Amino acid sequence: MDKEIESLLNQLLEGQKNTDLKIDRIEKKLDSVVDQTADLTEFKTMVIGNLEEIKDNLSNVEVITASNWKDIAKLKAVK
Repeated sequence: MDKEIESLLNQLLEGQKNTDLKIDRIEKKLDSVVDQTADLTEFKTMVIGNLEEIKDNLSNVEVITASNWKDIAKLKAVK
């Protein structure tokens, strides 16, 4: 009977060890997901900032282009 109890306890301990290993693997994967999420959040913030900068520059280009067209029209009129 003692051998059976010892055998059962050993099986429980092995099961606990396997469970602990699985939990460790899950925690490592979760840490990886958290790191990737942080990287993606930082990338998203950077992209949004760059898009806003491009949008601002586009407005400037439109104003400058309009001014250039006026100058071109004046130069053509001088001919």
